[in-house]
Amino acid sequence: MIRIYADTHTHTVASTHAFSTIMENIRVAKEKGIRAIASTDHAPAIPDGAHLWHFNNIWSVPDYVDGVLVLKGVETNILDFDGNLDISQKMLEGLDWVVASCHSPVIPPKDEQAQTHLWLEIAKNPDVDVIGHSGNPKFLYDYERCIKAFKEYGKIVEINAHSFQPGTRPGSPKNCAEIAKLCAKYQVPVIVNSDAHFCYEIGAVERATAMLEEIDFPRELILNADYDRFFETVQKKVKRDLSPAK
Repeated sequence: MIRIYADTHTHTVASTHAFSTIMENIRVAKEKGIRAIASTDHAPAIPDGAHLWHFNNIWSVPDYVDGVLVLKGVETNILDFDGNLDISQKMLEGLDWVVASCHSPVIPPKDEQAQTHLWLEIAKNPDVDVIGHSGNPKFLYDYERCIKAFKEYGKIVEINAHSFQPGTRPGSPKNCAEIAKLCAKYQVPVIVNSDAHFCYEIGAVERATAMLEEIDFPRELILNADYDRFFETVQKKVKRDLSPAK
């Protein structure tokens, strides 16, 4: 059984279609033995996304709360098929964890060629850490070509547990399996996230991990299945010491 030790795609009431506070998310993470979370509220381009001030002021949250590492992050919206984002480069550079995703209210789906170009441009963006829920059939792209690019530019591919919920992004589980198989082929690390919009969803990734087990996905490529490996990856990115106080 695959267990995760960090959940790096979570939402709070700052995204008003989510229903829990950051403290509620932290509390549930601690109860479940999740050692780190990233708070990644939606950026402003989505209709009820958090205001830019939210991401400026997220540093009010300590790095550790009740022993849980809290990364300051964002789920930034891809604005167009050239890979432009709704958060400035300066702000992205200052955050700990950046997930880039396509959302239909922001960027209506187009065709596979345009969507392939989109992800190839995102791959080149040094401020993006994670390719967010890209198995959505509405945003079909050339998986093999883009996953090679994700490898080249050091991106992490998200396996998003929300994509496995019935009625959510229909058709995604099959595509996620195809993406995961290519990540295994090209040795691209993945991260399994809840995309929690309510605190009890923190760490609830069983459908996603079941798929990875079914295809015999290499454990060593699941970044958050090993806390030390996850922590080392984050520490290389951020500009401050994240070691817990003695």
